[in-house]
Amino acid sequence: MVAMAPPRVSAFSVFQQEKKKMKPQLGLKKGTVSKSSQKLHKKNKKSKSKSPLRNSEAQEDASGKLHPITSSNKKKSSKNLGKTPCNVSNGKGLQNQQLKGSENGNKQHMGPPLASVLQNLGQIQNSRERANTLFEWLISPLKPEEFFRCIWETRPALLKRHNSKYYDGFFSTAEFDRILREDNVQFGVNLDVTSYTDGVRETHNPSGRALPMVVWDYYKNGCSLRLLNPQSFSSPVWNVLSVLQELFGSMVGANTYLTPPGTQGFAPHYDDIEAFVVQLEGKKHWRVYSPRNSSETLPQFSSVNFNDGDIGEPILETILEAGDLLYFPRGFIHQGDCLPDAHSLHITVSSFQRNSWADLLDKLLPAALQIAAEDDVEFRKGLPLDYLDYMGVQNAESLDPRKQNFIQKAKELIRKLAEYAPVDAAVDQKAKAFLHDCLPPLLTPAEKDHSVYGTPARWENGAVRDCLIQLEKDSHIRFLRGGIARLCSEGDACLLYYSTDNSRVYHREEPKSIEVDAEHVDAIEYLLHCYPQYVTVESLPCEDLDDKLAVANMLFEKGLLISRERLAPIPCSGENE
Repeated sequence: MVAMAPPRVSAFSVFQQEKKKMKPQLGLKKGTVSKSSQKLHKKNKKSKSKSPLRNSEAQEDASGKLHPITSSNKKKSSKNLGKTPCNVSNGKGLQNQQLKGSENGNKQHMGPPLASVLQNLGQIQNSRERANTLFEWLISPLKPEEFFRCIWETRPALLKRHNSKYYDGFFSTAEFDRILREDNVQFGVNLDVTSYTDGVRETHNPSGRALPMVVWDYYKNGCSLRLLNPQSFSSPVWNVLSVLQELFGSMVGANTYLTPPGTQGFAPHYDDIEAFVVQLEGKKHWRVYSPRNSSETLPQFSSVNFNDGDIGEPILETILEAGDLLYFPRGFIHQGDCLPDAHSLHITVSSFQRNSWADLLDKLLPAALQIAAEDDVEFRKGLPLDYLDYMGVQNAESLDPRKQNFIQKAKELIRKLAEYAPVDAAVDQKAKAFLHDCLPPLLTPAEKDHSVYGTPARWENGAVRDCLIQLEKDSHIRFLRGGIARLCSEGDACLLYYSTDNSRVYHREEPKSIEVDAEHVDAIEYLLHCYPQYVTVESLPCEDLDDKLAVANMLFEKGLLISRERLAPIPCSGENE
């Protein structure tokens, strides 16, 4: 294997080493991070991996003088943030405070292990409540209502727990190693090998499968390893993300980042997602910067890579240790580097990619214009014969009165366009896209036992056994989860879109849907609205019992329904011969 020069050491690392020799100081001089001139020997063509909800490298945002929110199990001061009071610190002067946060916070924040949390979620009947409960654990001790009122989309938040075991069971380097050995991990598709040295961000992906010997050699030579879709390989990650997506109403994705001691894998950048950085192992030095201007606030796309000179001074600088969490909204520039004495493994849980009002209007306005053009002759009238003589950039300074009349007419039509806006239909289009993006649910044991997935149909002793299960009129049924299906109109047809047959690999499958007969639409709508309550098949609003049984058994066989009672199989034809 090719040897590599010693890894770069940041100014912050040097400061920490010197600090051990001297009396502790409160402040840290900010500035650019020094990098060694030695570069990686392993280099390949730069590649840009396609990954949904990735921690992509750069985007822009602006927020003036925002201060991060922190929680360190200290008594919180009450400050007004905007118009709504929030019972958390406003974060003033946090740079120095948080640099020594791991030293002076002496109380651990304890919590149940993830395995217990996920097991207990199975006892909650409403999947939306499951999502709320899991998110509360993820950001504890911060309260979800406080988070969404004071922090969401506006400022970073730092949670120092002083409990390295808090996120145990989520993901680990041992799990990463198992995945490399047992699964078909492909460079550039599932795994990126990256470095950031002397201000240069590089990707070193060879082609083909990422075999352990090659991957770990890159790591030993100072490269960071980014697993782009851990939910495809890890059941705990899949479970967490599939539950949380129901809280956000938007796909929840993740990347994991394994960084060697004393190195940095990515340039400063901002992302197009809301990011929850969950520190799993080791520690990492993080800097977060405000958006540079208002046009970069809550961006729709990730940024290019920045240099330290492009981004100003950080508003938050800290060492994230195992068990800690760092949140920052899309558009906040960030960078992280490893200290020389420890590796870092973190998972970034992300959501709200392309889930803004602008994205809804992108679907709504073309549909509104199509309807308006069909229904209103004003939209179909021809443009003035001579409009090119006084309109356009070359006539921008023209004082021709016809110009103002033209502009006024265009504005009138735009205002009138709102009358034709099919808002519900546009929302359904967003919902369809969301269901296509979604992970399939990881079923609890009870969900499996009471759905088609747990039926005992099998081949045994040369024959098919227990192949039929059918609902009866007094069977109690409901949808499997609250957010797995949605009725949408498509022209003259009505389709039920659903996510239970999706792949764990993003968009590997086409969108899944069932065309619903007109006489069954009310029954499906009734089931959707009744969730999480069970209802009897007989109570479905259909004309006769045959229709009620038909729609219920169709949804059950598609894996969309569960029954309150565990259903007994009906012997197959010839089974008892």
